[in-house]
Amino acid sequence: MSTQVILLTQGERFPVDRKVIEKSTYIKNMLKNLLPDEDDDDDEDDDDEKDNSAPEIPVQKVAPATLRKVLEWCEHYKDFDFNQADEEDEDREYLRSTAVDAWDKKFLNVDADLLKNIILAANFLNIKPLLNSACKVVAEMIRGRSPEEIREAFNQIINSKS
Repeated sequence: MSTQVILLTQGERFPVDRKVIEKSTYIKNMLKNLLPDEDDDDDEDDDDEKDNSAPEIPVQKVAPATLRKVLEWCEHYKDFDFNQADEEDEDREYLRSTAVDAWDKKFLNVDADLLKNIILAANFLNIKPLLNSACKVVAEMIRGRSPEEIREAFNQIINSKS
């Protein structure tokens, strides 16, 4: 059985499966403090009496539209173990040389404002694989451009409303 978590941002509630949102190290660590570990139940008391309501976690720094997009990414990768991949792919050169996954490239093909907000949300929520992919997309956007074209591209991203 999987636990539901409620994410709260700017007055909106986002019910999400715990396995999905644990792609966020920030949320995963918060849940470790909020929820008892199901594997550590050595007591003989009746756990049916405890409060089974879904924990509510505020993520006010992430706009609802951005959170929806981040949750879509987390849902897509819910069965992928990034921790194992991180251990195997420690070499920074590997990270620099690896192309963006085709699904990620399509997923991150969004306007500059949303892309910037996804990067900020991935950083805040500590979703390293999403942050890496989004930054690689930005790098691909500027690869082969002149300094003036790069300034123009970054001004569009930086000056987009938050």
